[in-house]
Amino acid sequence: MTTGVRRRMGVEERRQQLIGVALELFSQRSPDDVSIDEIAAAAGISRPLVYHYFPGKLSLYEAALRRAAQDLAGRFDEPQEGPLGDRLRRVMRRFFDFVDDHGPGFAALMRGGPAVGSSATNALIDSVRQAAYEQILSHLDIQDPPARLELVVRSWISLAESTALIWLDGRRIPRAELESQLVHDFAALAAVSAAFDEEMGALLRRMLKAEPPDGPFADLVTRLIALAS
Repeated sequence: MTTGVRRRMGVEERRQQLIGVALELFSQRSPDDVSIDEIAAAAGISRPLVYHYFPGKLSLYEAALRRAAQDLAGRFDEPQEGPLGDRLRRVMRRFFDFVDDHGPGFAALMRGGPAVGSSATNALIDSVRQAAYEQILSHLDIQDPPARLELVVRSWISLAESTALIWLDGRRIPRAELESQLVHDFAALAAVSAAFDEEMGALLRRMLKAEPPDGPFADLVTRLIALAS
């Protein structure tokens, strides 16, 4: 982090520096606990100069959140190569990398921070969820999802969010186990829906047909069979 070093910057360069500094501070502590004075000191400028570029902490928070949202949405961008289970496992690893690096800021975003109630903030959160949703559909090679599939995918995204928040509160379960569990959760949600809907059943059979015997979906089936017996 830059501390106490002054140098002349262009307007956009200075704005981007302040966003980066704020994002780093928000990643270490809840945004509620970070003051404009701290952001100014970390950027090596005066408090009034921060207000020259941003009218207040809320606007700076939203700018930092916008950058973080773009980063988080990008974590779901995965090449459509190889089995779906392995792709989801890589996505979950990158997702938890983000959560690990931005814990307090991620928690403040999901639980409520200084921008609660802001339509811009809510729109950013929704944009990340929508990006994740569209990425999952692209991996399933489906453009017009039936209602049950939309429910499965959006429920799984919400489950990933809540799992990450619970994990941040003490980190009592090994992160790698949760990454695998969330991949299993996706298959389990799809399986429950498939049990009541033939269209979902056909989709699930297509998913499982492409999975290797040592993949995460096959591992879940093996564990469930062992549990039932």
